[in-house]
Amino acid sequence: MKHLLTALIIFLAVAGFAQDLDQLLANGREQAQKLEFDQALATFTQAIKQYPQESYPYYERALIKILQEDYYGAIGDLNFALEYTPKMAVAFDKRGEAKYYLDDSFAAIDDFDKALLIDPKLTAAYSNRAFAKFDLDDDEGAYFDFSKAIELDATDADKYYNRGVVRAELGEFVGAIDDFNRSISLDSLDPAVYNNRGLAQFAIGDLDTAISDFTKAISLDSVDAIKYENRALAKTGMLDFEGALEDYNKSVELYGEDPDTYNLRGVVLYNLKQYSDAITDYDLAISIDPEEALYYDNRAAAKNDSEDYKGAIEDYTISIILFPIDPETFYFRALAKFSNSNNFDGCFDLQIAADLGLAEAIDALKEKCK
Repeated sequence: MKHLLTALIIFLAVAGFAQDLDQLLANGREQAQKLEFDQALATFTQAIKQYPQESYPYYERALIKILQEDYYGAIGDLNFALEYTPKMAVAFDKRGEAKYYLDDSFAAIDDFDKALLIDPKLTAAYSNRAFAKFDLDDDEGAYFDFSKAIELDATDADKYYNRGVVRAELGEFVGAIDDFNRSISLDSLDPAVYNNRGLAQFAIGDLDTAISDFTKAISLDSVDAIKYENRALAKTGMLDFEGALEDYNKSVELYGEDPDTYNLRGVVLYNLKQYSDAITDYDLAISIDPEEALYYDNRAAAKNDSEDYKGAIEDYTISIILFPIDPETFYFRALAKFSNSNNFDGCFDLQIAADLGLAEAIDALKEKCK
């Protein structure tokens, strides 16, 4: 999800302001546009000292503080701005944004609501409120707000991108793809849009197109490990294990601390029947996250196919300790026990798997444990 963007809104001189105040505000905004934030802060502070009951110097200083991640300081300034101009919609919006960055999405939404009550056409407040709702898992509400923001401004690529992310979260992958297409038509150089469109294409089973999108995303951003991993997943789905292995290798090269990447590369190596290398990757995944049962299941499968039945049984046992309600783990441990000539315990595991509802276990129980 793209981060909220803090815009430096340049207001026309407000009627009734003294000319000196107008000049101070203009100077501060110019400094801010040049990224001279310390100078801008000093200029707006000077304006506050000379005009302590005017709202805009506080508001402008708050914008700088948000950019500098001084969110509490920004909220303090916006409180003063609202004290002197209670119906200042943009101040409510920016205060909500600061609260959002402080992970208080509920309070942020309250401010965005107030902003929109004053100015129902304040596009930024709809987008900002959508982010807060999305963080609170109110995907429907986020979809509504992003749609309203698009209705008010249909020329912003980010709005379509953000709504596409929400639609994908809602399972509306075709609609998400349409939004990503619209975003690309407005800004064709954003790798995140191609990456997310690829994920949506992957979700509907169009793996060829997904791979094309991931490849485009990589061409625009070649140092993001997750993009290589996403393309590897699509290649795995196409049974292009060699291509997937190449992408996982690149992902590990860029970021070698993700246990899922080692696990997924292990799956590819397993499918290439390179069991020893697969086991090494599962070892790495487990060393990073020893509480994930799936990694033990996968390592057990590789050990089993390497005829290390004792090692497989040990791994399936750890997996069962971590996640004791998976019938497939009992089933595969049973098969490993049969291969290790431990038929009694194998039948016991089959019975548990059958009791947990696994059809294969029920059939195997009838065949092997008469």
